[in-house]
Amino acid sequence: MARIGVDVGGTNTDIILETFSTDSVGAGTYRHKVPSTTQDQSIGVLQGVLEVCDKAGIKRSEVGTIVHGTTVATNISIEHNGAEVGMLTTRGFRDILHIGRHKRPHNFSLHFDVPWQSKPLIKRRHRIPITERVLPPSGEVEVALAEDEVRQAAKKFKDSGIKSVIVGFLFSFLNKSHELRAKEIILEEMPDAYVCCSCEVVDAMREYERFSTTAMNAYVGPKTSLYLNNLERQLKENGIDADLRIMQSNGGLATVDSCCEKPVNILMSGPAGGVIGGHFFAGLDDEKNIITVDIGGTSADISTLADGDIKIMNPRDSYVGGHPVMVPMIDLITIGAGGGSIAYVDEAGGFQVGPRSAGSMPGPACYNRGGEEPTVTDANILLGRLDADQMLGGDLKVDPQLSHDAIKTKIADPLGLSVTEAALGIIRIVNNNMALAIRSNSVAKGVDPREFMLMPFGGAGPVHGPALAAEVNAKGVIAPPAPGITSAAGLLTTNLQYEVTRSHLCELTSISNQDYETVQGLMHDLDGEAMQKLAKDGVEAADIKLTRFAECRYHGQGFELRAEIPDGELTRENVRQVVENFHRQHKTDYGYSYDDAEVELVTLRVVGESQSTKLAWKPLASAEGGGLEEAFMYERETTFDDGTTHMTPRYDRSKLLCGHKISGPALVMQHDSTSLVPPDWKALVSDHGNLMITKFS
Repeated sequence: MARIGVDVGGTNTDIILETFSTDSVGAGTYRHKVPSTTQDQSIGVLQGVLEVCDKAGIKRSEVGTIVHGTTVATNISIEHNGAEVGMLTTRGFRDILHIGRHKRPHNFSLHFDVPWQSKPLIKRRHRIPITERVLPPSGEVEVALAEDEVRQAAKKFKDSGIKSVIVGFLFSFLNKSHELRAKEIILEEMPDAYVCCSCEVVDAMREYERFSTTAMNAYVGPKTSLYLNNLERQLKENGIDADLRIMQSNGGLATVDSCCEKPVNILMSGPAGGVIGGHFFAGLDDEKNIITVDIGGTSADISTLADGDIKIMNPRDSYVGGHPVMVPMIDLITIGAGGGSIAYVDEAGGFQVGPRSAGSMPGPACYNRGGEEPTVTDANILLGRLDADQMLGGDLKVDPQLSHDAIKTKIADPLGLSVTEAALGIIRIVNNNMALAIRSNSVAKGVDPREFMLMPFGGAGPVHGPALAAEVNAKGVIAPPAPGITSAAGLLTTNLQYEVTRSHLCELTSISNQDYETVQGLMHDLDGEAMQKLAKDGVEAADIKLTRFAECRYHGQGFELRAEIPDGELTRENVRQVVENFHRQHKTDYGYSYDDAEVELVTLRVVGESQSTKLAWKPLASAEGGGLEEAFMYERETTFDDGTTHMTPRYDRSKLLCGHKISGPALVMQHDSTSLVPPDWKALVSDHGNLMITKFS
């Protein structure tokens, strides 16, 4: 059976299809791109899937799995067009979602926005207090649930037209009976409502983050569920009865049903695929320290991978649309910088680029689809870094004169610059914006970019790579074999994965017998829950791998770090190992540790995963000392960052072999991207087709 990876970006939808030897066409991979349909992503996804099947020459019935990275949930949270949500909460705690933690996003600003107050996920009039009370630390019920109040609130929601409801009671992570009973009552009164409890979405302490995460789940849930179910239905109606899997924010896959229940887990689905793809291609050539920079048409997603590990963000730092979302996410930063980022002169006369994007419609001015504002792509076209007649292998027709006119009218003339100077300014500004983001994800976290290779991908990535590497002092650049579909390829290299949690506050360094037995019981329950979720997806017990973490802190600290729990039965010796692992992680993250201090357990977490078949990427044939004659295409003038213009050769990347060396200046052309090799830089083709671009020493 064949399988397909589909990644939806702001401008293009990228598709990769892998066939196996048992298929009608034999083993191989096929790549494809279609414009993203932002009004309904499923239109572009379906079009791309059907077209890539035709391109590969396989029957639709031969597609066994489709893995999808989507930005549907992300866009809902950013555009603030989610569902109208109602909330039941413990009496006296109605305003937790408004109060938050009194954090000031900008400490010294008198004019700043607090998203959880200015754009609340749940309006105050829809937050209804309910009489009930559970007490810590045992979860003992002090005040029984007032079921009549729950029923009256449900009727009020129904009369108000609200179809999405959350239940968030205090200390429900200790005793979830009140929340689950309230959900039953709501569904009795509102059978078609989208209802979720905080104990089902994130079963952990900290009521504000727990309520906010549950609110986000209900806010994006109805539309996300509609999209996923509609896409699954459309695929079946078009003869593709494949298993549809969705990329989660933590880099694992989940089923459609799971993502409909907890869409909060796919808020960063799109960017996660790129990090996984970058990790896969770097690993082919044993590169372990990389900084991935996924530059598409709308945004740039940046993540730092040290020692071959994909880092999961600390839950305290997970924000989406300005709201805390306490679910596991790959540690990455997204900024509005891409090929479609619009350059403009602001009201104060400042030269700006992004974050506003031209997207795919109308797109950059050169697309001739009605766009009149200059973009980063227009600047690259004007400077000769992209060839107008080679965009998407010549499939995308662009007009370079429109790029010239847009840059001249909107930037050059108002600022008194030449058109070339204005185009170079656009490139320098967007590169500087991305370099700042790279430093915030590396240097600001104690990582030295001088020990890392930069891996730029996405359609616009490799053309900006060398300048970014020079800006942040990275060792060099790795342009993956298929930059434009690296995110889609990453979807075919990841595993089916679920995470489950329980909060239990206790001292670990001097753990009592009672706490030790409690933690043992919780670990057993979590192991079983993770295995049950995978078994529900048809995974055999022998194929399940469990990884367990204790989220710990020093006594008196406000937030915690992950420390791995050794495999096997939880023993007292393992508990001591967890404490040592925490000290080590604290030193890695903060540069110091207190080895004699008391370590406190806050939350237990179990990650259950089932290994998938990795994308088969064949090594290239050896050049055996041969030259570049076969790959040479033609020469054209290209302007580089220092303002000099050189007659620059173009090489066809599909004809490059392992061991080929290219001296700059040069452009390496392929259907989905262009790689830039500036003067005084060189490129070497690796065994698996990565282009290793470094400065001459």
